[in-house]
Amino acid sequence: MNREDYRKAFDELSFSADFQERTADLLRTRARELEKERTDMTFNKTRKIAVLAAACAALLAVSVSAAMLWLTPAQVAEEHDQPLLAEAFQGPDAITINETVESGDFSITLLGLVSGRNLDVLNQDLEKDHTYSVLALRRLDGTALTNQNHSLTQYTMTPLVAGCSPSAVNIWTLGAGCSGMAKDGVYYYLLDTRSIEMFADRTVYMAFYEGFVPNNDTFTVAEDGTIAFADDFTGVHALFTLPLDPAKADRAAADAFVESTGMNGWSNERTAPEGDWDIIESRETADGEEITLRPKEDASAPMPG
Repeated sequence: MNREDYRKAFDELSFSADFQERTADLLRTRARELEKERTDMTFNKTRKIAVLAAACAALLAVSVSAAMLWLTPAQVAEEHDQPLLAEAFQGPDAITINETVESGDFSITLLGLVSGRNLDVLNQDLEKDHTYSVLALRRLDGTALTNQNHSLTQYTMTPLVAGCSPSAVNIWTLGAGCSGMAKDGVYYYLLDTRSIEMFADRTVYMAFYEGFVPNNDTFTVAEDGTIAFADDFTGVHALFTLPLDPAKADRAAADAFVESTGMNGWSNERTAPEGDWDIIESRETADGEEITLRPKEDASAPMPG
């Protein structure tokens, strides 16, 4: 059974309103009965284990069913009418991550990424490889996220590189575009940047946070180049380490890129700049309005220090 058939079949299942309560009562009653069966201790122990195993199996089934409702990166690409990108996300070069961080009212999951050339049928760049990353955001209280109640511009999703200033390597300097869409109560980010594989021999992060241009109100850089969120940063945030293949690194190209930005200086003293976005595309969908953004070029002015 394919994923869509599974989703449809699962959605058609009906449960009585007291299903959860009756199931819990049944398990408690059975556990009490087993406590009374003392004539055969080995038998009792086996039955208790069997009941617990059945309960765990039921919970596992529910967890697996819930996981099946997430879109894959390939399906997110398909929702954006990107067949070549969807195919790449299913290919051998795609990196599956599926790592989740809970912050504030949200669960933030980095689903995966893939790098390549001419994978975007709408904005092909014949001379440069790009990296495409997919992130899923959902509310912990179960409230559905839609294109009407969630603002794409309130949060930033950006690569960062240890040993490089956050003001030098980010979505502004990497010429990124970001698209957002809601599906079944989950909000998905599709980020397109210049390829980050040139930095693959260093620690490369994917940051998601409430705010705009990376600044020292949000991030700190340690003496060894390690990047972290500031201790007093209270906005929604997550920092993922990307498992890139070091063999794909190009140190010369990476160093040249950083130098070309002219912004590799960094100070942990608070001197935060402002940032803004340009709307590249807007279209109506079943869930509301879907927009594609690109950071304004002048938002990446060098930071003091």
